[in-house]
Amino acid sequence: MIRRSLITGLGLVAASALALTGCASPAAAPAAAEGAVDAATATSVEDFGSFEALEEAAKAEGALNVIALPRDWANYGEILDLFASKYPEIAINEQSPDVSSAEEIEAAETNKGLDIAPDVFDLGLAVALQSTDYFAPYQVQTWDEIPDALKEPTGLFVGDYGGYMSVGYDSSKFPEITALDDLLAPEFKGSVALNGDPTQAGAAFAGVGLATLQSGGDLDDFQPGIDFFEKLNDAGNFLKLDVTPATIASGETPVVFDWDYLNAVHTADNENWEVVVFDDLGYAGYYNQAINKDAPHPAAARLWQEFLYSDEVQNLWLKGGARPVRMDAMTEAGTIDADLAAALPATPAETLVPTEEQSTAAGELLGAEWAAAVK
Repeated sequence: MIRRSLITGLGLVAASALALTGCASPAAAPAAAEGAVDAATATSVEDFGSFEALEEAAKAEGALNVIALPRDWANYGEILDLFASKYPEIAINEQSPDVSSAEEIEAAETNKGLDIAPDVFDLGLAVALQSTDYFAPYQVQTWDEIPDALKEPTGLFVGDYGGYMSVGYDSSKFPEITALDDLLAPEFKGSVALNGDPTQAGAAFAGVGLATLQSGGDLDDFQPGIDFFEKLNDAGNFLKLDVTPATIASGETPVVFDWDYLNAVHTADNENWEVVVFDDLGYAGYYNQAINKDAPHPAAARLWQEFLYSDEVQNLWLKGGARPVRMDAMTEAGTIDADLAAALPATPAETLVPTEEQSTAAGELLGAEWAAAVK
């Protein structure tokens, strides 16, 4: 389940490991009719003349390359299947579902000019911020309903779905968790895992962010969170094991820092799996959509964005336990699925979301301090 890199430098990932599968050939977009819009430069549906014209252009391209979209992540499986059923003329190529955000960008660089290059990205904020040269600006039809704080002003990258950092645990094996420091108790020896390395994985990064807030710190300085995990490690409670659905099902990782919508999935297989979002102060975050400026299927890439920000798919994020970026506007308009919204966990009394500057600073601090803290 580890994905969504937040590393400061992309060069740490070996390019040789990132070539997408399949036989690569130079990308060749279908010849445009005389007077037709160049899809690669379109910044909104108005550039196509109509939404129907965008659909026809995407169907003519006949394919969409997506990357880093695990089907068990925030209901992506149902979302991908809906697009395929809605547009059977467009073949979805699901490439490398478990790679990180940094690896998405490396794949775009490695496969630039080839028909297997990713058309679209789904990225953690830190990587989105450092990768804007790879993106094409595009504003979906529902642009005005996306909060300004969750979108780059020109549409280079846009928040889409998010949630709260949580602690999931098997309540049949451990006492109730009501505070972060509970995890330092001897009962949790060798049991507490992050979903990844916080210098590389977005969920783990957010786990340190939550620990920072719950340790009395703020998002300007993640040091209290790093200090907490150092104490957890010194107590012998920190489990350095990659978290996957299999490790949770087997009991290998019985206590996990992860997004609430990912932790909640495990309640279906384990009735004793509890998900804790601390009710006083919460850490929240969103993942971002972006279009590859060198997308081999530029119209399909833009149609995919329109699809993701539609009422129907925003409700599918909600079905996956995530909070869609248009939730407030849809609630006001009456288009939100009220039953699914009511089923979401209660929100903390105060919620903090890191800014661009805070995310960048935290990434740099983790890069410098994390390895030594948990050695």
